[in-house]
Amino acid sequence: MMDLLHLFSPAGHFIAPYIRDISLALIACTLVLLGGDINRFIRQLLRNQHFVIRTFAFILINAFGYGLLIVNASPYLARTLMRLENGMMFVVVIFSFVVIGLWAQKNRHV
Repeated sequence: MMDLLHLFSPAGHFIAPYIRDISLALIACTLVLLGGDINRFIRQLLRNQHFVIRTFAFILINAFGYGLLIVNASPYLARTLMRLENGMMFVVVIFSFVVIGLWAQKNRHV
């Protein structure tokens, strides 16, 4: 297994300067897939509220909530990935995107 990770080390070294952007993409892709479920839950939670309250909640959650989550979670994910050995980091990144892609396909987002 270590030999295989050693094989991926140059690829991990190549993507390392872009890990902040990759982390942002991973968080954003995850939120795209979860966004519908989150919005559905909030809509159900606020269905008996006045239109203004529902609209305000929608704006808060979508503009500020998701934005805040992306801004705060992306650097944390980037730091976590950078702590990994280059080969392992590459494998984790590729695996994560494949899992997100499969999840999107299964839920008919693609």
